Amino acid sequence: MTTDLDAAITRAFREESGQVIATLIRVTGDWDLAEECLQEAFALALRTWPRDGVPAKPGAWLTTAARNRATDRIRREAVGAAKLREAAELNVPAEPERDESGVHDDRLRLIFTCCHPALPLEGQVALALRTLAGLTTAEIARAFLVSEATMSQRLVRVKRKIRTAGIPYRVPPAELLPERTSAVLGMLYLLFNEGYSASVGTDLLRPDLSTEAIRLARILADLMPGEPEVLGLLALLLLHDARRSTRVDGDGTLVSLEDQDRGRWNTAEIAEGTELLESALRRGVPGPYQIQAAIAACHATAAHAAETDWAQIAALYGELLRFVPSPVVELNRAVAVAMADGAEAGLVLVDKLTGSLPGYHLLPATRADLLRRLGRLEEAAGSYREALALAGTDAERAYLSGKLAEIC
Repeated sequence: MTTDLDAAITRAFREESGQVIATLIRVTGDWDLAEECLQEAFALALRTWPRDGVPAKPGAWLTTAARNRATDRIRREAVGAAKLREAAELNVPAEPERDESGVHDDRLRLIFTCCHPALPLEGQVALALRTLAGLTTAEIARAFLVSEATMSQRLVRVKRKIRTAGIPYRVPPAELLPERTSAVLGMLYLLFNEGYSASVGTDLLRPDLSTEAIRLARILADLMPGEPEVLGLLALLLLHDARRSTRVDGDGTLVSLEDQDRGRWNTAEIAEGTELLESALRRGVPGPYQIQAAIAACHATAAHAAETDWAQIAALYGELLRFVPSPVVELNRAVAVAMADGAEAGLVLVDKLTGSLPGYHLLPATRADLLRRLGRLEEAAGSYREALALAGTDAERAYLSGKLAEIC
């Protein structure tokens, strides 16, 4: 019974928290107050649901509980008639928001709402991940390759700007959606990544997050079928997701791409992703998601690891650097160059990145692999130990520990 209750509360938090917090933000205009009252509502649920049972409509129950707490807080802090009126308005059922956007999925509407062009792009994406996707500040920080403290400060600044500038919390009309699309795509991309390769925890995979990202990307593609980058993102997610079931073994240990059982890859997702990519490319407006999807297609369509066109992948990463001049992209290109031209050529590129990706475990892990292939085992062991100290999940640590044991 306890397990069922825990599952119900977890499901309610995952499915309802975005809508609840959106309601509170809309009526209070205060992000911090909304988040605090949401947490208080869930704390109340943990105390009362075991006794009274799970409500028939958990979202409505949580919204009411959170609104009541917001009302109490505002009344306690009231310093004038305006605050008292604000508290009174919280107890009036909110009128349905007039929809001029054409976005009918509640979660996607909220994401577009968060991605206001007056905010810095990274701030929009981080805010949406924190508020609507429920990722922790630490998880978002790892996605952006910054410290948790830095990301926390960014979120504080974004919320402060929303408050001081009076930025409205509402879905834009349809003609203004394109100016927010880039941030929405970035949010969905990072949400999928956290599900496909979790930043911390016991498990490498969080299928609920990657599945939700794909669902929302499908809706977005239906809404904006003429946007090649939208199609490119959906293609990319599907091509990656096709390999998901083979990424860990029965013990939960990471399985490298070359060792995965390609016969278990999802051929339907590969076919759909490839078709979407071709449709996007025909529009003649290349972009970073289309390029990444093309790289994923090179992997997904190779029947055997030895048939992978690494030279093409290296060239595509070089093209991607024009759009995303990032050390992470440079690292991925170095891996492709190593596979196409030899470990020595890849190591030269990897060593140029020394110091550019602090805390990113894949840099020393990649260096360790190349050193191992070159027979420089003592140096490889040192790099494996460095990667182990930085890895965030048990699956990655188990994989790195196994590689280290092979050479020690």
